[in-house]
Amino acid sequence: MDVLYNINVHDIQKYQQNRYPLLFVDMITEACPKKYAKGFKNFTYNEWYFPAHFEDEPNVPGFIQVESLTQVFLMTFLTIPEYKGKKTGFVSIKNARFKRPIIPGDKLEMEAILESFARGFAKGKCTGFVDGNEACSIQLEIAIPDVMKQYIPGKGRV
Repeated sequence: MDVLYNINVHDIQKYQQNRYPLLFVDMITEACPKKYAKGFKNFTYNEWYFPAHFEDEPNVPGFIQVESLTQVFLMTFLTIPEYKGKKTGFVSIKNARFKRPIIPGDKLEMEAILESFARGFAKGKCTGFVDGNEACSIQLEIAIPDVMKQYIPGKGRV
């Protein structure tokens, strides 16, 4: 499959169902369906969570880091034409690592690798970097429920 370049925020929403205020990717710079994706999120002080997390030392909450990494990971398989726009759901989140605070003004650059994908079940990892230094990482298992339902005995094809 061809590599896709510079998928902007409007087009990202054609591939996945995340929307404001829970869309945490500004651009997918590169996506090779069935293999990898790269993207970034610019964190500015205007983000809705910074005043509460924390007023005297604002930083990106862990759940937002996890969701940002996941949204880049989704592009490793939602860029496959037959899966474009499908709903997804977490199956497993493993080995989440937070190596440094991400603060207003930081650009989180993320790289996702799809290790396996079959029957609507994706497994892989994503790592985020700030200024070239690892900031966070995660291992993920994600399902496409509509696809997986086809493989339930008696509910579809087997």
